[in-house]
Amino acid sequence: MMKTHDLAVDGLRELNQALHDADILKDAREWRVVNSDGAHNIACGINDAISVDIDGHAGYYCAGMNQKASVTIHGNTGVGVAENMMSGCVRVKGDASQSAGATAHGGLLIIEGNASARCGISMKGVDIVVKGNIGAMSAFMGQAGRMVVCGDAGEGLGDSLYEARLYVKGTVASLGADCIAKDMRAEHLEELAELLASAGIDEDPASFTRYGSARQLYHFKVDNASAY
Repeated sequence: MMKTHDLAVDGLRELNQALHDADILKDAREWRVVNSDGAHNIACGINDAISVDIDGHAGYYCAGMNQKASVTIHGNTGVGVAENMMSGCVRVKGDASQSAGATAHGGLLIIEGNASARCGISMKGVDIVVKGNIGAMSAFMGQAGRMVVCGDAGEGLGDSLYEARLYVKGTVASLGADCIAKDMRAEHLEELAELLASAGIDEDPASFTRYGSARQLYHFKVDNASAY
């Protein structure tokens, strides 16, 4: 059963409460949200394997803390889309503002347009696939997970990176502290092909460059003081 929720009539609080109501979700597994009008905090904290389609732009922290759900935004999103996501899938049909997928522990975030600065900041296990470009300081302090960028990357990519793996097809304005280019071995080509297929993007994995941590900043060393 498809349930339509009109934010202009029924309100945002009512939507988010309904998306957490087990009795309602028993009969309504597919949701369509209309008249989103850039509202903040749409579809936050869902903890059920339902699908939510948002017809229009969304504001800050759309689909934040998502677990299990599949959320699609048919427009652009503001700061922090899929922030702290644990599982499930969030797809942005347009562009995303700053800090997309910040601190996310799992799941898949797909951005079909461009992402602004700090995409994937402090990512902790999420997979992020961006069809366009990403802004400065993306994957800053990325601890785990994979990021795929089919366009270009801004300055300071992967600054203070830990074990997250980054794949970029286009140019990188500059690499952050302790981030370096690495060889693309067979297992990385296979991993990248799977990520692209999951996102529904047709690209040649061999055309990407892999970036990762040089592992020089794990522990403080006085000789590296200027790099911190």
